[in-house]
Amino acid sequence: MTRYKFLLTKKDVEMWKLIKRTNHKILAIWAIDSAERVLRYFEEKYPEDRRPRVALETLQKWIDIGVFKMAVIRKASLDAHAAARAAPLDSPARSAARACGQAVATAHVARHAYGPAIYAQQAIFRLTNSMDDVERERNWQYKHLLELKRS
Repeated sequence: MTRYKFLLTKKDVEMWKLIKRTNHKILAIWAIDSAERVLRYFEEKYPEDRRPRVALETLQKWIDIGVFKMAVIRKASLDAHAAARAAPLDSPARSAARACGQAVATAHVARHAYGPAIYAQQAIFRLTNSMDDVERERNWQYKHLLELKRS
């Protein structure tokens, strides 16, 4: 558990450097991709609750058109976080919904893209209790962001 807490409370320096050198829209795509990898943990438990999914759709709309209203972004983020609070504490569903709430905030501030990555790692840990699984997710996230930057 200590390694898990460290992972989620200390910035991954290598990842952070890459994030700081990455274009805002690429970070938004990465945020969606990171959150979508775990969103099923929420949707399987709460199939009628679309708030986290709507947050990702809202971010995708910003990527597509390049314009957003802060009130729309804020509402989508707050709604996804409210959905997270409805899920049990320490559940993968809660972390997955939080990943979506952080992802949509990337439209406003690019560095919010780090949040979905961390929450995705947390969701995986909460599901599997395996640091190896968390490390695999982190490595996928890093490689995926590099690939997005190259394309």
